[in-house]
Amino acid sequence: MTGEIKNISVLGHGGDGKTTLCENILFLTKSADRQGKVADGNTVSDFDPEETRRQISIAASVLPVEHGGVKLNLLDTPGYFDFIGEQLQALSVTDTGLICLSGKSGPGVGTEKAYKMLAERKMAKFFYISKMDEENADFAAALARLRELFGHSVCPVNMPVFTDGKLTGVASAADSPEYGAMLREAIAETSEALMEKFFSDEPFTPDEQNAGIREGLKSGALCPVFCGSAVTGVGTKELLDSLAALAPSPSASPSDPLRLFVFKTVSDQFGKFSFFKVCGGTLASDTQLTNARTGDTEKLAHIYMVRGKKNTEVKTIACGDIGAVSKLTDTKTCDTLCAPAAAAEALPPIAFPKPCYSLAVFPKVKGGEEKISSGLLRMSEEDMTFTMKNDPEIRQMVVTGQGDIHIDVLCSRLKNRFGVEVDTEAPRVPYREKIRKKVTGVEGKHKKQTGGHGQFGRVIMEFEPSDSDDLTFEEKIFGGAVPKQYIPAVEKGLRDCIQKGVLAGFPVVCLKATLVDGSYHDVDSSEMAFKLAARLAYKAGLPQASPVLLEPVGTLRVNIPDSHMGDIIGDLNKRRGRVMGMNPGAEGQVVEAEVPMAEMATYAIDLRSMTSGRGSFDFTFARYEEAPAPVQQKVINEYKAAAEEEED
Repeated sequence: MTGEIKNISVLGHGGDGKTTLCENILFLTKSADRQGKVADGNTVSDFDPEETRRQISIAASVLPVEHGGVKLNLLDTPGYFDFIGEQLQALSVTDTGLICLSGKSGPGVGTEKAYKMLAERKMAKFFYISKMDEENADFAAALARLRELFGHSVCPVNMPVFTDGKLTGVASAADSPEYGAMLREAIAETSEALMEKFFSDEPFTPDEQNAGIREGLKSGALCPVFCGSAVTGVGTKELLDSLAALAPSPSASPSDPLRLFVFKTVSDQFGKFSFFKVCGGTLASDTQLTNARTGDTEKLAHIYMVRGKKNTEVKTIACGDIGAVSKLTDTKTCDTLCAPAAAAEALPPIAFPKPCYSLAVFPKVKGGEEKISSGLLRMSEEDMTFTMKNDPEIRQMVVTGQGDIHIDVLCSRLKNRFGVEVDTEAPRVPYREKIRKKVTGVEGKHKKQTGGHGQFGRVIMEFEPSDSDDLTFEEKIFGGAVPKQYIPAVEKGLRDCIQKGVLAGFPVVCLKATLVDGSYHDVDSSEMAFKLAARLAYKAGLPQASPVLLEPVGTLRVNIPDSHMGDIIGDLNKRRGRVMGMNPGAEGQVVEAEVPMAEMATYAIDLRSMTSGRGSFDFTFARYEEAPAPVQQKVINEYKAAAEEEED
C-alpha cells in the first residue's frame, strides 16, 4: 500500500557515516545477514569496483527494508560533490531527506548543501548525528551548530546516554529540561491548539507530539534530530521507529493512471537497467507503456525490486514504490512511461548541473580512440553530469565533468569496462591569429617543369585586417592577367591556408585578401597551380603583416559566501581577470568578471578549495582579445617545440 511506503534519501558530507548507517539498518531489519564495513569493501550499497577501491560512494544505491509494517526505501547517496548527479536522482523520487553528520566534526559543507537541496524541494528533513561512540564526539556542540545554521526548527527528539564514558543508549529529549523545551517549542509552532497547550504549560500527549512532528515535517517548521552509533547500533532502532511513523508517504494514488518516472540508468555487461518510481497506478510485469518523450511503446517484461546489486523479480510494484526493469529499447534517464490509454504527459526532468571541469583524454596505446568514444557514449547513458566532445579544432577528445575525481572515475571505468587505458591532460586552448597592418605587392609563384606539361601560376596579393571573422576575398584583375576560371582556385587556396596561421598554427580571422595582379601560361597553368601560388603568397605575406595571437576570453559568474570575497578577487587578479561587478546572490555574492580561457583550466578545483565547496560558477565564451606578449611567446615556443618533436 502506498501509505506504508517511505522513500528516503540518505544525504550528507563525505565520510559522515551514511553508508555505515545504511549497513546497520540492513542488518537490524534482517535485510542483510551481516553488517558490512566500508573499509572491508563488503557493503551492500558500495558494490561497484571503483567504490570498493576508493572506499567512497560514487552511485546512489536503492536499499529497501521493512520495519514496523512499513517499507522504507533508503537511497544511499555519495557525499562527494563530484557525484551530485546521483544525489539529484535520488531526490527526484523521495519525499524525505535523512542528513547524516558527524558528532565529532559537526555539520560540514555537505550538510549545508543537503539541507539547501531539501529546502528548495520542500521535502521533509531528518538529522542523524553519527559516531557518538567515538572520542571527542559532542552532541550538544553539533546540535548547537545545526540550530545556528538552520534555525530553531532544528530540535532534538533523542539524546545520547553515556555510562562510564561509553555510549550505551539514547533517551527521549523530552527527559531533558533544555532539549525538551526545544522540542516542545518547535511542536507548538505547528498548530494553534498545541501553541495554547504550550503557553499553558500543559504536556503534549505522545499522539499530539507525533502529530505535531508530522505537520512540522510537512511544512518545514520542524527538523527532528536523532543520534547514535551506526557501528554499534545504538540509536538505530529509535531512528527507524520515527522514520516509519513520521516520514511522509508518496503523494501518488493507485487510482491514478499508470505512470513511471525513470530516474536512473545503469549499464553493465548484460545491457541496460532502468530504475523507476511508480508515480501513479500499480505496475504489473508484461505491461506495455508509452514513452512520453518518443511516443514509442516499451514492454516491461521483467520487473525487479533491487537491494544494492541484488535483483529480485516480482510480479507487481505498488504505487509510490521503487523498482527496476531491464532491456528497454529507447528509454533514458528522466523519461516518463505512461499507460497507453493515459495522456502521455512527461513528468519534470531532473535539473542536472552543468559540467565545469575539462580534461583531454587520449589512449595510452594508439588506435584506442574509437573505444574511448564508444565507452564514454555508453557511460553517458547512466551519468548525465558529464559531456564529451571530439574537438576537431584542437584535435582532442575533451571530457567535461563535475571535478577531478569524477573524471578520474570515468577513466578508470574506461579501463575496467571497455579495456582501454587513457591518459589525460589540460585541453588545448583554441587561440586565433590575425594581422594588424596592410601589406602589398606580395608575390606567390608556383613554377614546376617535369617534362611534358609543366605547372605555372603567379599571383600578386594584398593582405590587410578586416572586421569580418571569415576571410574576405576580392579581385582587381585587369586585362586578363589571371584568367577568370583560375580566380576561384586562388580563393580556395587561401581558405585552406587560413586554417593554420603562421605564428602557432591556429586559424586566422579578420583577414582581407585582394588579388591585384598575376600571370599565367597558356599550356602550363591550371587551377592547382594557382591554388599553390596563393598558398605561397599567404606564407610570404602574413609574417610581414604584424601577426598577433588572440586568446578566448569568457564571462565568469562566481557565487560565493561573503566571507570568501577577498580570496576570490585576489585569485581572479592572478588569472588576469577583470572584475566587472558584484551583486547580491543566493549564496552571498555574485562576482562577475572577464577571464582568459587559458587561466580557467583548474578553476573548478581551485574554487572548491578556496570556498570549502560552497562556491559555484558559470563560465561562457565572450570574445577573442589580443593576448599579452609573454603569453603569445609562450604559446609560439610550445608550438615550435611540438613541431620539432614531430619532425624527429
